[in-house]
Amino acid sequence: MTPLLKKTLPALLAIFSLTPTTSAADFLIHDGDRVVFLGDSITEQRLYTTYIEAYTLTRHPDWKLSFRNVGWGGDTSWLRQRAHPDENKLFAADETAQQQMVEDSVGRGLARDVLPLRPTVVTVKFGMNDHSYQTFRPDIFRAYSRSQTQINKVLKESGARVAFLTPQPIEERRADPDQDVRNQSLSKFSLGLRDLAAKGGAEFADQFEPYMKIMMAARATDPKAFIGGGDAIHPGPSGQTLMAWAVLKSLGATPLVARAEIDAASKKITGENCRVDNLETANGGVSFDRLDQALPMPIDQRAESALPLAPVLNDLSRYELRVSGLAAGTYEVTIDGESAGKVDAAALASGWNLSNAGGPITKQAREVLSLVFRKNDVYFNRWRNVQLYTFPGWAQGPDTEKGRAAELKRLDGEIADLEVKIDSARKPVSHHFVVKPVSQ
Repeated sequence: MTPLLKKTLPALLAIFSLTPTTSAADFLIHDGDRVVFLGDSITEQRLYTTYIEAYTLTRHPDWKLSFRNVGWGGDTSWLRQRAHPDENKLFAADETAQQQMVEDSVGRGLARDVLPLRPTVVTVKFGMNDHSYQTFRPDIFRAYSRSQTQINKVLKESGARVAFLTPQPIEERRADPDQDVRNQSLSKFSLGLRDLAAKGGAEFADQFEPYMKIMMAARATDPKAFIGGGDAIHPGPSGQTLMAWAVLKSLGATPLVARAEIDAASKKITGENCRVDNLETANGGVSFDRLDQALPMPIDQRAESALPLAPVLNDLSRYELRVSGLAAGTYEVTIDGESAGKVDAAALASGWNLSNAGGPITKQAREVLSLVFRKNDVYFNRWRNVQLYTFPGWAQGPDTEKGRAAELKRLDGEIADLEVKIDSARKPVSHHFVVKPVSQ
């Protein structure tokens, strides 16, 4: 058994259930949705957002969906990077003046970058820049609360469902990140956001506490452990996989991809979200063809170090194979002739989660992820470098705007082509499985 299996198998056995605990109806995102991710530089990184997008696309391959990321480095809930309000005046203003400033700033920022996309779902992730990297300040929190409330109001009036995401903690290399005054401030912002979401009828997803618990557990073993990659403020793929895990769980994402159950002795087949055909038993093993209704959640290969830190696959991607009636021993599972891994008979009988295992299914899921990254990079270029580009005065005129329109049209075509490829790549296909004993 591989080291990863040794770490994940006990957790898998503990939570394995024949009945999923949630259904697709519980998930915030539905068929036909247009999803927009709004936030600061952590959103602009296009990591946790791409993982959420790839999860949704692979779990629901027949849904018609669109995703756009409008994160902006340095931004805040009052959309300072888009509307540029005077922050000193904003923090010091009385309630009436502050409300007017917030309505103006939020209104202009959303009108330019979000509302033209006609979103039906918007995730909103602010707080990191809002708290100003210092001890909690009530005056800033007052502006933050008012701004988040206004974002929720404008988006809901436009017909969108809103989900507020907390920031993740700051990850300095210290043994006690919970004692960092900036994290204590972020914790208060997060708790306030929870109350604000409940009051405003918005969804709420907490990244702060789950991420902090994982950090604290890692620091208990190694005071200088650094789980997120990237830097203290901007986690890399591993940290943002943990962020996506926390968000998806909060928003009702389902764990079950598909499950096939085979009794090798009786040749009985049962399953969920898949079809098994052409079952054969020979030489102490079994073989069969399997067609699933969905793909497992793709895991960024740069983020595999996150998997031992949290039950990401068990919570979000249970792509299961259960084979009972086999003799004791170790078995190799191949898919279309490619090894998916080796597992003992007891683990197979209990149920083995093949998400992120070797073979063509994981490769297909990763191809979807790769295409989604490409599409999101093209959209970022289209939005920030072409749509919002300001020509110098001497270059402005009909010809420059004609060139901009032509480039926007070209990039829109490139995005559309990539979305066609994504839709094709996320459709499951039939695969031939072989479970055979490994010679000792």
